[in-house]
Amino acid sequence: MKKNNEMKILVIEDDPVITEFLHMGLKYEGYEVTSRSTGKAGLEVLRQTTFDLVILDIMLPDIDGFDVCRRIRTYGLDVPILMLTVKKEISDRVKGLDSGADDYLTKPFSFDELVARIRALLRRSGKARENKKLRAGSIVLDMESREVTRNGRRIDLTPTEFGLLELFIRHPHRAFPREMLLNRVLGYNYDWGTNVIDVHVSHLRRKLGDPPRLIRTINAVGYVSLRRQAHEGMGKTFLAGAAQPALCCFADFFRGLGGMLFLLEYLAVVYQQ
Repeated sequence: MKKNNEMKILVIEDDPVITEFLHMGLKYEGYEVTSRSTGKAGLEVLRQTTFDLVILDIMLPDIDGFDVCRRIRTYGLDVPILMLTVKKEISDRVKGLDSGADDYLTKPFSFDELVARIRALLRRSGKARENKKLRAGSIVLDMESREVTRNGRRIDLTPTEFGLLELFIRHPHRAFPREMLLNRVLGYNYDWGTNVIDVHVSHLRRKLGDPPRLIRTINAVGYVSLRRQAHEGMGKTFLAGAAQPALCCFADFFRGLGGMLFLLEYLAVVYQQ
């Protein structure tokens, strides 16, 4: 079975906003993402490359998603297919499943729900390897019961807080811009001026009783998870080791003055540890 960073997902979606939203979120989850904006282009790349999962929009500009799904099955491909659509009628869901789709999600959707459905599809297909419990020091997340404990004491979190904590624990030492966390919490239709992320993180920290802090703030940019494993060193050895992949993943953000400020803030936080 594969880990997330070995999984390839094909997104067939013509809306550039949703495509970028999926690229950003799934990349941070560790998946390798390829996208195509038409049904024909999606079918063509499926003939050339093996994917572990397909996210397929129904309303495409050339061939509709139902037809694309049928053709994928006609080719003999058993890749899991998750359909996306604004259509909410039961008849459309039935049509999608009858066309060969494995699951169906209506727009607008929560990124947490999308990722949960992806993991479920990959588990059922036998491709995914996933821990049932996530740990960060004395904090334990049970992914089946959705319960959180610290030092054996249960902590009641909202679904949003649970999703944020899961994200931070799954990706230690990785800095998250607020826009990415907004995508995670609110989906692709959100108000960029909202401070809802700061509110949720504040509530999460309070409930966890968070010194020493699992989540550190990068001023005016976002947050970074600083969970340490028992075998990790301190200080600069941390930067040279675990932090390097995080910096590489953020190459797209290191452009212009804003990107440089983000990098400097991140390095300052790391060297303080």
